[in-house]
Amino acid sequence: MPHDSASNSEEATHSYYETADVDAFYDAVWGGEDIHTGIYTHDDESIATASHRTIEQAADKVSDLLSAGSTVLDLGSGYGGAARYLAEHFGCRVFALNLSETQNERHRATNAKRGLDGLIEVVTGSFHDIPFPDGRFDVVWSQEAFCHSGDRTRLLSEAVRVLNREGAMVFTDLMAAEETPAETLYPAVSRLGVDALATPDFYRKALAGLGLSRTDFDDRSNQLITHYERITAETRRRQEELRGIISPAYVDGLVANLPLWVDAAHRGHLRWGIFHCRRA
Repeated sequence: MPHDSASNSEEATHSYYETADVDAFYDAVWGGEDIHTGIYTHDDESIATASHRTIEQAADKVSDLLSAGSTVLDLGSGYGGAARYLAEHFGCRVFALNLSETQNERHRATNAKRGLDGLIEVVTGSFHDIPFPDGRFDVVWSQEAFCHSGDRTRLLSEAVRVLNREGAMVFTDLMAAEETPAETLYPAVSRLGVDALATPDFYRKALAGLGLSRTDFDDRSNQLITHYERITAETRRRQEELRGIISPAYVDGLVANLPLWVDAAHRGHLRWGIFHCRRA
């Protein structure tokens, strides 16, 4: 992709996450702690509980690298749920890089309330130009942030650049199935400010080309149906409440857009899971 694809996607992402409507929606429906796909044990489990389980299972894959002396870079850290989990449970130092200053202010305030501001540094910036030196981190972490990138090749190159030789990358992302044409998903993904999603095969090949040839994809695509059905059901159930804290036009947009994701999940057009990548 051309250089300006990254800038265009960042502008779209910034505009999306900086709005009061988006902030209020994630707070009300997701719980304002973790805003990514969950791993559910039953169909009626809370979105917040399932989302937290994803963090736990991703952390298990790199737990050998997490300790009081280790450093983690969380790319697209959102409200900081993952950063706080890692800092609390492993004592590691987390640098949380995120584009939205609205989210970052909330992240810093929550860290301070929880006594974690000494372990977590929240940095406003872009994962296309990571403001840290080569080999700085033991773990590079991300959850459903790469889908917002307009230049994923550049993003991955930056992520691997700041990873030390013995380190690991672990991330989740919302992806398209290999055989799904971009135009099939465009009506759903356009709300994210991008034209298309990556595929698992894209990540495998790109990461191998950057030296992370030990790449495992823990495919949890079956979770997407439950996740989007839960999000859609919660949004519909709480429509009137949401209209009191979010603009009615935004609620109408959600009610129209979310079923597109449910349909795509049912049709097998989407992929999701945990990537765990290391050098040979």
